[in-house]
Amino acid sequence: MSAGRLVAGIGIRPGTGAADILACLDAALAGAGIAGEATPLFATLASRAGEAGIVAAAAARAAGIVAVPDEALKGFEAACATRSTRIAALYGVGSVAEAAALAAAGPGGRLLQPRIASGRVTCALARSVA
Repeated sequence: MSAGRLVAGIGIRPGTGAADILACLDAALAGAGIAGEATPLFATLASRAGEAGIVAAAAARAAGIVAVPDEALKGFEAACATRSTRIAALYGVGSVAEAAALAAAGPGGRLLQPRIASGRVTCALARSVA
């Protein structure tokens, strides 16, 4: 495992359940070759941070939730590896999951796993420098 905190950027549609979020997270961890690694932070849109599904998913993994304001996502557009035209039209960034993960990882954070999508959930992984 590398130094630095692992952050899961989560994009969800309203009403998405914890099981779906955790399944997408586990697929992202496996895709990054770090299945089973603890994810101490979930990062998502401020408007989604109180959704029951993400609150339950974070509790299940003993993770904190970082609520990222919509306007903070835009600074990470260039760092996004993937692009959804629907999300770009709504939020001005190609991937909520990637931008949220990078925003929460802080300066120098790096994307480990570009967003993967599963049903109503997207998940991307980033790691902080320290």
